Amino acid sequence: MMALYFDGKLSLRDVRKPEPAAGEALIQVILAGICGTDREILKGYAGFRGIPGHEFVGRVVISADSRWIGRRVVGEINLACGHCDWCARGLGRHCPQRRVLGIIGHDGAFAEFVTLPMANLHEVPEEISDQAATFTEPVAAAAEILEQMMLAPGTPVAIVGDGRLGLLTAQVLRHAGAEVTVFGRHGWKLDLARGLGMRVVGAGEAEPPPASFPLTVEATGSREGLGRALRLVAPRGTVVMKSTFHGAPSFDATKLVVDEVTLLGSRCGVFPPALDLLRERHVTVQPMVSKVFPLDRGLEAFEYLEHTSPLKVLLQAS
Repeated sequence: MMALYFDGKLSLRDVRKPEPAAGEALIQVILAGICGTDREILKGYAGFRGIPGHEFVGRVVISADSRWIGRRVVGEINLACGHCDWCARGLGRHCPQRRVLGIIGHDGAFAEFVTLPMANLHEVPEEISDQAATFTEPVAAAAEILEQMMLAPGTPVAIVGDGRLGLLTAQVLRHAGAEVTVFGRHGWKLDLARGLGMRVVGAGEAEPPPASFPLTVEATGSREGLGRALRLVAPRGTVVMKSTFHGAPSFDATKLVVDEVTLLGSRCGVFPPALDLLRERHVTVQPMVSKVFPLDRGLEAFEYLEHTSPLKVLLQAS
């Protein structure tokens, strides 16, 4: 099968089609999304070697349970052991033995086919398009914040970053009742946020005073974003860090102590709430799709990302 393969350099290869192990399904990939983590992998993040890609929608072609064959699915990305204390608590995404689709120890979705455990699969409702379904994983990651902390209606929230994850998180928290302000650098992305009902602050515009928000969410994908999120958060407030990147963040840790700020790491979420948000159109994703490349032009897609500032680029595998 055709796949994008990373072994220190990304290349388009003809590789062996995967065979599903016991309890797994073989899925024909329809579309896969390139996210910031995929780009960080090319810089050395997680030390991954293999086929990247973890945001996808596909169709089951082989399964021990014949009822799944032909169904359109998305898949949770953490492949847990199923036996440890974390798994017993329903937190397999923190299983110390886990593999992670396209990130740690398991080939991902930048290919014609991918395998995943049946337990990881969720059928995509008819109301959700293929393109929208590729956003399930990042919408779930945005919604994970609501699983980790209580958010009172009317809470002022600053979203630092106007990229895909920032805009998704802004919509999820706004639907939960927060008063959201998006801070960013790209006029057209901020225009999109404004059109979705957000307050926005762009580069060079007057910002609210420091320490104005009880909750800030860092979603810049950069080392510098956490410092800005800390400047905006109020004493005894919370900063949620969503970015993953290769290397260490750059920030002054003094504020965490002096202002008694809580720093909350937030990663993956479960898929059912994300699928509900997409089905009910509480989260708008279609305007975020900047371009679709066929899989055999995948290298061109990554080059496009290096020279532009799109929101979402998809690879069409079938």
